Formats: sequence, structure tokens, C-alpha cells
Amino acid sequence: MAAQSPTVSVAQPSNVPVVAWIGPVAAAWLIPGAGHFLLKKTGRGALIFVSVAMMFFFGLAMGGMMFSPEKGADYLTSLINYGGFAANLASGAFYLLNSMFGTSTPDMAGAVHDYGTKFLVTAGLLNILAMVDTWEIATGKKD
Repeated sequence: MAAQSPTVSVAQPSNVPVVAWIGPVAAAWLIPGAGHFLLKKTGRGALIFVSVAMMFFFGLAMGGMMFSPEKGADYLTSLINYGGFAANLASGAFYLLNSMFGTSTPDMAGAVHDYGTKFLVTAGLLNILAMVDTWEIATGKKD
């Protein structure tokens, strides 16, 4: 006798209208944690805001460099510049205010400045994760 394997049912994705999630996700990009506040997840929203803000401001305090979208001498340099710019831009209002007031320092040698640059990039990447979490909550894929 052959044992039957259990059947796994695959849930079909629900068709959630774009208007249900576009507002919270846009708010989550502009102000980190704001999308969670709109979705009544205040604890997560506060934690995300504080985390992204501290990462960003520590990066600035360490003299981190903000990337700009520029073509480098080779493909790897271009990839690093464009990728770093996309990650910096994902910080939302923190990036926009920083670029408006010009508080970023130019690239210079040194471990502390390099760590500051990594902190600035990581703040944006953390906010991308928060935006994905906001989208999952808004579409009902997560509580």
C-alpha cells in the first residue's frame, strides 16, 4: 500500500485594488513608519521611524557620503553609484531634506566616514523593508 501524501492547497492571491495600498506605501516612503501609522500599527511605525532616523543621523554624524547617480569609469562603479543613490533616496524625507540643505560630506578616506556611508545606505534599505511590510499589511497578506 502506498501512503498518500497530504495535499497542499495554494491560496489564490486576492485582487486588492491599488488605492487600498498606494497611500500607505507612499507615506511609508516619504516618512519612515508613516504607512504603519495609517494602518493602525503604531508600535511598528514608531520602531521603524526611530530605527531609520537613528541610522540616517548616525551616518551623517560619522561624515557619511550621499551617493549621486553618476556614471563611473567601469560598470561596477556605475552600479555602486546608482545602487547607493537608490538606497539613499529610499530614506524619503531624510534624504530630501539632506539634499535640500546639503549637510552631506564629500567622499573621503577613513573608516569612520566609510561606516557613515554604510549607515546612510542601510537606513534606506531598512525603509524599503518597511515599505514592503506596509504593502503586505495593506493587502491582507500579513497582520
